[in-house]
Amino acid sequence: MDISVKDLQEAISIRQQIDNLQRRLSSLLRGAPQRPTAPTAPTAAAATAPRRYFSPTTRAKLAAAARARWARRRGTGGAAPAKKKGQLTPAGRRKLSQLMKARWAARRKTGGKQKASSRKKGALTPAGRRRLSELMKARWAARRKAGSK
Repeated sequence: MDISVKDLQEAISIRQQIDNLQRRLSSLLRGAPQRPTAPTAPTAAAATAPRRYFSPTTRAKLAAAARARWARRRGTGGAAPAKKKGQLTPAGRRKLSQLMKARWAARRKTGGKQKASSRKKGALTPAGRRRLSELMKARWAARRKAGSK
């Protein structure tokens, strides 16, 4: 690409004029947001779905509609508030408390926590250890025999 210095200076001059005109336009519109005139570098999100431009009035309408949806969902739209799900009533809590107290009393009466088995989970028994030892000795003997041939 062969571009002369004169062409580059002219391009810079044109770009400065465009920037000045954009600043004047935005001052006339008193800072109202404007659409970008030049395409920007695409990002990963922009490549999949281009962003849409919404005017301030449209944005205000969308926000008002969202607030109305949230108010209906929360039940503050003038109607009676919706009952919360999954919460215990005071009577249910009392009943649960009495059942737990009875269970704890029965456990205390039997002598507390039941003793767990003395054997650890996953530990070998002496018989298992003996059997494993015999199998390993047989395997090593077979390897020695195969290696000597």
